[in-house]
Parts: sequence; structure tokens; C-alpha cells
Amino acid sequence: MAPSDEKKDIIIIGGGIVGCTSAYFLTHHPSYDASKHRITLLEATKIAGGASGKAGGLLALWAYPSSIVPLSYRLHKQLADEHDGVERWGYRAVHCGQVDCKGRHLQSEKDTDTVANKTGEMDGDNETAKKRRVSLEKRDARALGELRAAGVPSDLDWVDADCLRVYDEMGDPSTTAQVHPYHFTTAMAELAAAKGADMRVGAAVKDIQYSDDGKSVTGITYHDRNSGEKVQLPATDIIISAGPWTRSVYPDAPISALRAHSVTIRPSREVSAYALFTQIKLPAGFGLEPPQAAKKGRSSTGSIVSPEIYARPKNEVYACGEGDREVPLPQYSDLVEVDEVRCQEIVDQVGSISDELRDGEVTARQACYLPNVSASGSGGPLIGETGVKGLLMAAGHTCWGIQNGPGTGKLISEFVFDGRATSAKIQGLDPRLVL
Repeated sequence: MAPSDEKKDIIIIGGGIVGCTSAYFLTHHPSYDASKHRITLLEATKIAGGASGKAGGLLALWAYPSSIVPLSYRLHKQLADEHDGVERWGYRAVHCGQVDCKGRHLQSEKDTDTVANKTGEMDGDNETAKKRRVSLEKRDARALGELRAAGVPSDLDWVDADCLRVYDEMGDPSTTAQVHPYHFTTAMAELAAAKGADMRVGAAVKDIQYSDDGKSVTGITYHDRNSGEKVQLPATDIIISAGPWTRSVYPDAPISALRAHSVTIRPSREVSAYALFTQIKLPAGFGLEPPQAAKKGRSSTGSIVSPEIYARPKNEVYACGEGDREVPLPQYSDLVEVDEVRCQEIVDQVGSISDELRDGEVTARQACYLPNVSASGSGGPLIGETGVKGLLMAAGHTCWGIQNGPGTGKLISEFVFDGRATSAKIQGLDPRLVL
């Protein structure tokens, strides 16, 4: 009997981007038959409650690993075309660049206006004082020439002209795009549910059941966080896509967790579509921090920082900072601890090079955990068979989970219904290499 002809009870553990795209592609596989294939996704907190709802959403043909990136990048475009992704989850092509900048002390536009007025009254020349303000909309010929020499595109006008030193193009709209991660992930869940997938939120998986010989899966047990009940479900196929929580259901998985903080800002005006990897030299005395930050040894005075900044549609900018392992992974994604000091550092750092971000409104301060493969011998995330019949793994996508989610989901659907991956050659991602 061919794999696609069998009756199947398919369990997906995890409601992040990989779990939701797996549900989507399983329900859209040519062999899927709702009358004999039951697909149940189990999520402990909420759909996109972890990194899949708080990531940057950058898509790139130059991402990694190369074995899956082209497939996944292409699928992003196909999904957007088929399901109105431009409007539904903010899909669009963007420029991406690496910029070297010199940060400024933070001073709002209102503050500089006050200084200019007072100085003008004192020296009789208000224009002299106003020159202290850098206006991106009034770049003089000298500034424009310097920017062109540094390779800065003319429409990248929301990074301060006097701050920019070098712009290196990493990707253009033919190789780089973006989505809003939360909207994309929840849309995939909704589309899968519309085709018959059972999406159970509040279902915390506790155990995987195996046959007596341990060679195949037979079911799972989960705790219903809403009712308090213990529920058992039969399973012929189980996909572990729990991101950094993979080890909680499969302890042998070499998946570690890295905490990442980010913010979203509504800039003071609409900004052009750029994703920026920055290197910012902060001025001496920048951002004097509260005592609790100093105690943790995180003074940013005179340091070089590297926040990433992604402009999004509908007047939103996302920015994230460096990861940390100061706080262990909590039991559930709704228990993730947010360090307000780290979030403010990101706000201050990006505001040091952009008036639009400095004078914008911070709309979210958040943290999540990224899943990393902590074992040698693997070239990226772990996608495929584990050595136990019916048990598949799709985890360890690092910061490229949104980019590689669709490709992973499609490959998982092929493992389940075709018995093997057919859309890409992913031998280097085989979980059995490290399990």
C-alpha cells in the first residue's frame, strides 16, 4: 500500500511558522483526503506565540542553508500570489543593505527646536542654530555628494545624512523580500483549518507514545491548559516542530535556545522599504543607563552596536538587538521574560541614527527564543526522519525560520504522503546525522 493510500492520524506539535506551514502543505498535498487523513496541530499557548510572531520576517535568496532557501523563497511568492499575501501579511520585495553609522546623542525634534530658538535669541542668527538639526529632507549638495560616494541610495532618506558612513548592498528586490511574521503564520493556520486541519490551542504535549519495540509512534498525550484535562490521541505520524521547546517533547534533540529582544516603532513618517544590518559607533556618554543595567555590565557608552532594522508596510519599523542566554527557556512561550532595559537600548540605538525612529512611537517591546542546532554534523535545521517510523522533526531554524518555513512545510508534507522529500535535496539536514 502506497503511503498516500493509508489512513493517517497526523499530529503536529507546535503552532509556530514551521508547524503552521506543515499543516498548510499537508492539507494542500495532492494526496490529502479529509475523509481518511486526520491532521491535528497542538499548540500550548497561541498560534505564533513565540519567535514566529516576534521575528523580523526577512526573506532572502542569500539566506541559508542553500539546500532549502530557493524552494522556500519561491513558495513565499507563490503563497502571496495565491492568497493575497501583499495585503494579508505584508509580503513585498525590499532592498537590504549593511550600513556603517556614527550615532548621535538622543535629542528630540522638539528639544532641538527649543535650543535653536534660544540660541537665535542670543546671537541674533536663528539659522545658525538651526543648522545643528540634520534634516533628511534638506540635504545640501555636499551631503548628497558624500552619500553618493558612500553608495547610499537616494530613497534611503530616513537614516541621518551625517550618521551614514558606508552603505553596502546585500540584496535587492529581486533577491530580498519580507513578510509580517505574525500575520503570515496565523494566515497559514487559518488556511490549513479551512481545509480540515484541527488547530488545538492550549494543548501542551507531555509524552509521545511508541510501539512496544520502540520502532514506531502510536500516539501522544497532552495537557489541556484550558480545561486541565489530560488528553490522549492516536498517531501514525508525528511532526515535532516546537522550535526551542523541541527538547521538552524529544529530549535527545540537540536544540538550544537563544533569547532575542525586539521592538516595533511607528515612525514619524512613512519610510522607504529597506532592511538594514547596522554597525553603529555610539558617542561617548551615550544613553546613560539606570543602575540595574549597570549592574548587569551592559553600558553602551562609546560602544559599537549592531541592531537590525526592517521597515514594514503600513508605517511600522521592526528593530532587534543581539541575543542573550541570561534567562533559561521557560516552560511556555507566554512566560517569556522581557527585559525592558534591553528593549530601550534598541530604541535608543536606532534613534541615534534616525530622526524618524527617534521621534516615532514605540508600539511593542518583546522577546522570544530562537532555536539553534547545537551539534556538529548538521548543515542547518533538522528536517526529516528520526529513525523511528512516523516520527519526523522540523526544528532548529535559527533566525531564518520565517524564510524557510514554507519550504520546510512542503518537505514535511512529502515525507508524510510520499515517503520522501522530492522538492529539494536535503540530505545534509537529516536529523539522523545528529540524533
